Amino acid sequence: MLELEDIQHFLISRPAALAARYEFLAFRRKGAGREWLKGILDKVGTAKALAAGNTGKRWVTVGFTWNGLRALGVNHDSLATFPQEFRQGMAARAEILGTTGANHPENWAGGLASDELHAIVILFARDVEERERCRQEHREYLQQCDGVKVLSSLDLEAIPPFTYAHEHFGYRDRLSQPVIEGMGEEPTRGSGPAIKAGEFFLGYPDEDGPPTRLPQPEVLARNGSYVAYLRIEEHVGAFRDFLRQQGDTPEQQEWVAAKLMGRWRSGAPLVLSPDQDDPGLGGDMQRTNDFNYGKMDPYGYGCPLGAHIRRMNPRDTAANMQRRKMIRRGGTYGPPLPEDKPDDGIERGIAAFVGCASLVRQFEFAMNVWANDPNFHELGNERDPFVGTQDGSFDLTIPKRPIRKKIKGLPAFTTIRGGAYFFLPGIKALRYLTSLS
Repeated sequence: MLELEDIQHFLISRPAALAARYEFLAFRRKGAGREWLKGILDKVGTAKALAAGNTGKRWVTVGFTWNGLRALGVNHDSLATFPQEFRQGMAARAEILGTTGANHPENWAGGLASDELHAIVILFARDVEERERCRQEHREYLQQCDGVKVLSSLDLEAIPPFTYAHEHFGYRDRLSQPVIEGMGEEPTRGSGPAIKAGEFFLGYPDEDGPPTRLPQPEVLARNGSYVAYLRIEEHVGAFRDFLRQQGDTPEQQEWVAAKLMGRWRSGAPLVLSPDQDDPGLGGDMQRTNDFNYGKMDPYGYGCPLGAHIRRMNPRDTAANMQRRKMIRRGGTYGPPLPEDKPDDGIERGIAAFVGCASLVRQFEFAMNVWANDPNFHELGNERDPFVGTQDGSFDLTIPKRPIRKKIKGLPAFTTIRGGAYFFLPGIKALRYLTSLS
């Protein structure tokens, strides 16, 4: 059984939030981080509280970089037990992740590539009014915390209409999420079996057996998770221009948009609805994931082999999938771009978190192999159209009878503007961190 009273709510549940704020902190005086944490600890939401229906109006999560744990006073021997990728941080792993060119950490905003980045406090709020109230409350609290500075912050808001989650390109979001064993939830058809809790939370058995090689001491590691944060700018104007170049009619443009993603913008998967959109299917969580690739679409005539959802979740066409699944959280930032308007130069995109128990086996594998390996599925010269690093030299193949369509020189629809690795401790671990000297 998961110790829900000791797990931060973040990866367990998704509250009904329409606004959010992320603040990235630096601890510039000894003891400053511990003092700050003591004052905010009782505001951190637990998985037990949300599971019991105590939803409230705001939900707070805190996490720390490896440098942040050191600034809090975690000793050298304990710090050395954390995995290498977390100790190094995301910026140092750019070559492995494929974040090159415009995506390189030297171009990131907000100090996220700096060793000064020590902590993140994540606020999800029911609405903008509540977010602003909490922002002011935390601002006043920080004025009392000498030595704690805000490196940068990011405000997020859901995009209307609010009846379903979607991002700036217009694709329906949050359609495929793993189910954690022990939570009493049944996976939807086609989503695969429930996954052992140890794939997401430290201290529990994972798909390979009992937990091993956990950070020490145990109180610090148990019920904690790693999260990879990515701030991804979406070039909406460039995306729309590209679609207009690929199709003379709105129907042709939507067909190309669906082939890039693997789903129509309504969420309907191409494997189940290859020729035309089916919004009813896209919004039906009992049907929209009920498909595979190996038997139903082996050659990609429905969903191309290089489409986003096929690369980032290969389903039955990849091995060891139970050990690759991740939990996604986050939201959209920046104002939506009206359909009839050209690009306005305002940054907009997705600020997302990927939660897991192993950054190497789960997140970094997905970025290195699924998103950025040009020869994934033996494609030869392709990368993920949205998450992969695009520089105009990669292609997209769309199988089609009698002649396939190949889009040469796919442009970059997104740019990574920042990223970091954080450790989300359990509640007991947070108390332990406040007691260090």
